[in-house]
Amino acid sequence: MASLRNSNPRLKNYFKENYIPQVCEALLCGILVTCPEDPLRYLEGMIMVIIKSGLQNLLWDMCIAPSMKSNIRRLSETYLEQLFELDDQLMVSEMGSEVELLSTPGALSELNKQGTCRTHLCSLISQSSWGSWMTPELMIKACSFYTGHLVKTHFCTWRDIARTDENVVLAEKMNRAVTCYNFRLQKSVFHHWHSYMEDQKEKLKNMLLRIQQIIYCHKLTIILTKWRNTARHKSKKKEDELILKHELQLKKWKNRLILKRAAAEESNFPEQSSSEVSLVDETLKCDISLLPERAILQIFFYLSLKDVIICGQVSHAWMLMTQLNSLWNAIDFSTVKNVIPDKYIVSTLQRWRLNVLRLNFRGCLLRPKTFRSVSHCRNLQELNVSDCPTFTDESMRHISEGCPGVLYLNLSNTTITNRTMRLLPRHFHNLQNLSLAYCRRFTDKGLQYLNLGNGCHKLIYLDLSGCTQISVQGFRYIANSCTGVMHLTINDMPTLTDNCVKALVEKCSRITSLVFTGAPHITDCTFKALSTCKLRKIRFEGNKRVTDASFKSVDKNYPNLSHIYMADCKGITDSSLRSLSPLKQLTVLNLANCVRIGDMGLKQFLDGPASIKIRELNLSNCVQLSDASVMKLSERCPNLNYLSLRNCEHLTAQGIGYIVNIFSLVSIDLSGTDISNEGLNVLSRHKKLKELSVSECYRITDDGIQITDSAMEMLSAKCHYLHILDISGCVLLTDQILEDLQIGCKQLRILKMQYCTNISKITLAVKALQTKTGPKDTPGGGSLNLPELESGRRVGLRSDPLLPSSQSRSLLPLTVLLLYYSEHQWH
Repeated sequence: MASLRNSNPRLKNYFKENYIPQVCEALLCGILVTCPEDPLRYLEGMIMVIIKSGLQNLLWDMCIAPSMKSNIRRLSETYLEQLFELDDQLMVSEMGSEVELLSTPGALSELNKQGTCRTHLCSLISQSSWGSWMTPELMIKACSFYTGHLVKTHFCTWRDIARTDENVVLAEKMNRAVTCYNFRLQKSVFHHWHSYMEDQKEKLKNMLLRIQQIIYCHKLTIILTKWRNTARHKSKKKEDELILKHELQLKKWKNRLILKRAAAEESNFPEQSSSEVSLVDETLKCDISLLPERAILQIFFYLSLKDVIICGQVSHAWMLMTQLNSLWNAIDFSTVKNVIPDKYIVSTLQRWRLNVLRLNFRGCLLRPKTFRSVSHCRNLQELNVSDCPTFTDESMRHISEGCPGVLYLNLSNTTITNRTMRLLPRHFHNLQNLSLAYCRRFTDKGLQYLNLGNGCHKLIYLDLSGCTQISVQGFRYIANSCTGVMHLTINDMPTLTDNCVKALVEKCSRITSLVFTGAPHITDCTFKALSTCKLRKIRFEGNKRVTDASFKSVDKNYPNLSHIYMADCKGITDSSLRSLSPLKQLTVLNLANCVRIGDMGLKQFLDGPASIKIRELNLSNCVQLSDASVMKLSERCPNLNYLSLRNCEHLTAQGIGYIVNIFSLVSIDLSGTDISNEGLNVLSRHKKLKELSVSECYRITDDGIQITDSAMEMLSAKCHYLHILDISGCVLLTDQILEDLQIGCKQLRILKMQYCTNISKITLAVKALQTKTGPKDTPGGGSLNLPELESGRRVGLRSDPLLPSSQSRSLLPLTVLLLYYSEHQWH
């Protein structure tokens, strides 16, 4: 209800009689001032208070607590009467009462105390004096002004109270905020402190673990030292016992051998032939076709292509064994290049075209049509046509179109030109190994073609040996097209300079293996340029311009170096060895013919961490080395397998004694040294020795090979694992050594005796070697056979796994004795 001005008079009287505006005013003022938490229950309670007090005693501030009541006295009846338009009839009576109030003594002072405005007083006074002309409109305005001022006064009072409450609440919030901030600050500080303490605890824990490990390692060292000393003592004791035992056995064997030789001279040859026939009959009982396929393949892998073809003609079962698919994955025509016709090669490739993965035509003189048949082998991965004079660009075109999956390609020493270089990146997208050694017909422009199409970006190995026509620009083309090269070989390259290497290394930063043999113009600047590469193997042989400056920062520039070959580099001195000592990954070091290296440099090298993992050490022709170096080697090289001290003239029998303490040693070269029978006697204590070279040791006499009373007796009695023995140039040796070695060294496979002029009577020597002894005569029984003797050539080299890897297919491992001799000895 917005207004009752135009409402029914009866309704207006109802409001007035029941004091409804006064009740609403009292309740509203109480709520505005008190602001109770539960307004409904507050109104219910105040209504009950009004009922008990009566409507006649109702005041506007009855619902306000005494402590919160205002000091201003209420002047009008209620503002709600104006709101409900009930005050239009009471204006005059109200004004009259107020005028009467003002006419009483002390009215002005009372109004001043209550805060009534002067204007209102003046209007009241003027109305009381001149009420005759007062109009209702003026009375309404005056009443409106008065009630508005009263409402404003009460509102300001309420606002001050409310603001006071807000300040209190704000202060409480600020206190809570400060408390929360302080708590978070303390939490952050505590978190940092907690992290610091945890780190300190972890460091302390690691330190304790490290100390425990050190203590444990120290204990283990003490235990192992004691165990080693005990083991050495027991081993020496056992060794002495075995020496005595072997002496007795060798004496018995020699006596039996003498008796058998005498009996053999009296016997006839038919008996020997009958024993051989019985041997053949016994071996024929074994049928290899009953073996598993894997074993059969392993047996035939040792045979050459010619032998496989012959085996296929033995019987139907053998033919089936030679037709196994896996046997034809790799075909080597180089071993039969002089006997096999082109027609057979074409038919073989046509038949096994789906199985062939590797082909070797090295040195084969074939027709172009034969090379064209290679294109039928779609699965070909490895192709070697090196040293084939008839191999041309046209042959390469057919092969590249038919065999796109080639990974390894060897074109060395052929007549290819730039046309072939254009074909390589176009067809061989996965090419990894490429050899262009001694191909001198292509130019720098041909190398530029390598970057065409997909390019040769997957190339890992590249051989450019002997390609003297390549200039600095050509090496730039290689760097642009072959950025992933890891192994680079450039031998016999007198035109190779530092600028060529710099141009190559600018973009080929992945090089790990580098071979520069026969490059005399390479200097220390090349080593500086290679510092951007992660080299692991370097080979600079025969270079006189490389000096110690190349190795000054080798531990920083090449920390992962494992193989170093610096043979015949005259500029290397002891300073270089001192620089190489920090290399922790070094396993192979070749310093042959570095004549300026002495004991001091080798000592400084072995004092560093490089001596721990070193496995191969070649110090041939380092004439300044003496027994002190060998003593240091025995102390600092626990993993040394190969050692060459060739032509080290200052080495004596005392140094040989130190060599025996290198227990991991398998091969040793003492050729050209001052070693004598005494030194061989000391060296015989090394039981694991497999390869020994004492050629050109002129002080070794026939007594060194005798069984009964010399050092070679001990060598043959104790070195049971000896496979290779080189006594070339020992001119004092005689035929007796063949019989002695046959008895003492049963596992001997290769014996080199070149220029042993006193070894004569070849028929007697061969007869002694072919004499069959029973199992009771020698430990293990059997005999050493000499298949053939060819002047100036080696027999059975393919049977030894220690020989170079170029002999890929070898015969079954047999115990073979090889003789080196000169033609002028035999008549």
